[in-house]
Amino acid sequence: MKERDELLKRKVQSNVEVIPPEELRKLDEIIDRYHGKPGYLIPALKDAQELFGYLPQEVQSRVAKGLNISPSHVYGVVTFYSFFTIAPRGRHTIRLCLGTACYVKGSREMLDNIVRDIGLNVGETSQDGRFTLEAVRCLGACGLAPVMMVGNDTHGNIDPKDTIKILEAYE
Repeated sequence: MKERDELLKRKVQSNVEVIPPEELRKLDEIIDRYHGKPGYLIPALKDAQELFGYLPQEVQSRVAKGLNISPSHVYGVVTFYSFFTIAPRGRHTIRLCLGTACYVKGSREMLDNIVRDIGLNVGETSQDGRFTLEAVRCLGACGLAPVMMVGNDTHGNIDPKDTIKILEAYE
């Protein structure tokens, strides 16, 4: 039992990031800007995510304390809205449509190519920090099926064999 507790403690500690003091000062400025204003949790979290690239537990806790909101409420908001992330993201977010039109025209093969050639599964960020892969149900461009977005760039009518070639253009 003691060994299990020590292992769990080490695992939790290894997942806790230490945020440099200068970054914490910037976060405190964000919190001060929104403190005492009702309905400003989402803008505060948006600004914090722009600062850090994601919302680690320490940032969520500091925002909760600074805005006098429970940490569970902050976590609930962060995990409810898809534009917030609690994990580091790559420089480029790949959004691969797996909706019906795209799936029928080859998006599953595109996904298989990404998994095989880049070693990236849905929901993961590549080791080099280059890509984060998301599977979505619709990108609103069914006429261009299969469709993949990389950042704000939309790629349509893709031959699945060209998937990796498209991604190679992104550093």
